[in-house]
Amino acid sequence: MRERKLQISHFRELDVYRSAFSTAMTIFEITKTFPAEEKYSLMDQIRRSSRSVCANLAEAWRKRRYPAVFTNKLTDAMQEASETQCWLEFCSACKYLDDARFAELDNNYENIIGMLCRMEEKAHTFCYTKKIAD
Repeated sequence: MRERKLQISHFRELDVYRSAFSTAMTIFEITKTFPAEEKYSLMDQIRRSSRSVCANLAEAWRKRRYPAVFTNKLTDAMQEASETQCWLEFCSACKYLDDARFAELDNNYENIIGMLCRMEEKAHTFCYTKKIAD
């Protein structure tokens, strides 16, 4: 088991961010092999949604001062992860992914969604409020 840092200072240090980024890059590499007719449809959609998981997580991290906004951005990241799972299913149905690769990527997103849910449940441990002087 990997040792966890006690203090996380940047979103790039989050395990969930690292997992989402790595999976998005895997999707990017896989989509390079898709047929040309998918360039402006399936390829663009799955690349956008997979990258958006990371982008929403980065935005959430910068909004930790506002717990409601923080949790909203985590929810947005979960929605994008779920959307990516839908596009993965289309990739599988169109035979652009074999069953094993589909299962691997789908499972990665299940784990990512799980980590995001746990962050949302424990938002108070990530958020802070700035004290205003009287």
